[in-house]
Amino acid sequence: MKLKVLKTDGSESGRSVTLDDAVFKIEPNDNLIYEDVRSYLANQRAGTASTKGRSQVRGGGRKAYRQKGTGMARRGTIRSPLLKGGGTVFGPHPRDYKVGLTKKAKRLARASALVYKIKEKGIILVEDFDFEVPKTRSMIDLVQALKLDGKKVLVLTEGRKEAVYKSGKNLQEVTVLEAYKPSTYHILHADVIVLQEGAVKQLEESIKGKALEAEA
Repeated sequence: MKLKVLKTDGSESGRSVTLDDAVFKIEPNDNLIYEDVRSYLANQRAGTASTKGRSQVRGGGRKAYRQKGTGMARRGTIRSPLLKGGGTVFGPHPRDYKVGLTKKAKRLARASALVYKIKEKGIILVEDFDFEVPKTRSMIDLVQALKLDGKKVLVLTEGRKEAVYKSGKNLQEVTVLEAYKPSTYHILHADVIVLQEGAVKQLEESIKGKALEAEA
């Protein structure tokens, strides 16, 4: 499969890149896509929500009121969950929401997501670019030149390009990542993936399990 390489102004460069069939022409595994997205979202949860039970709230050491003659129930403590300021019944406590998935399963899920993106024509190949200085305007101009206004854009770069990363940081609809870093969630969440020409090999190798440990 070949993709045409575009210039940063949106015009054709006259070049094309052949994509690896081992990544972009596999049979998608919908179940693994679901499991990987579920794992990613679960792992984003802090798990720090906490409430106090009746044994933890303050007060209740003395008898609240006399036993008889009040017309009210004989409560043993004001820490009862039925009273204002009392303990919470079955409230949340700190916990770990982490959901594990094997590296092989994650790679297959990412490849499956990319297959769907390529079928939807949701991947645009752009010649390698970098900005001299971080500037939000530069990223806006690139998005507009590629006619991606109003769309959620995932920009995948070859290696760490600080100026490009910072230029897209203030744009809600733009996410900039190194080519080996996007998760299945990132791929599916984006309407369009803008892939740098030099980042193709890095993306393919990361999915095939050949990413350099030094880069990871």
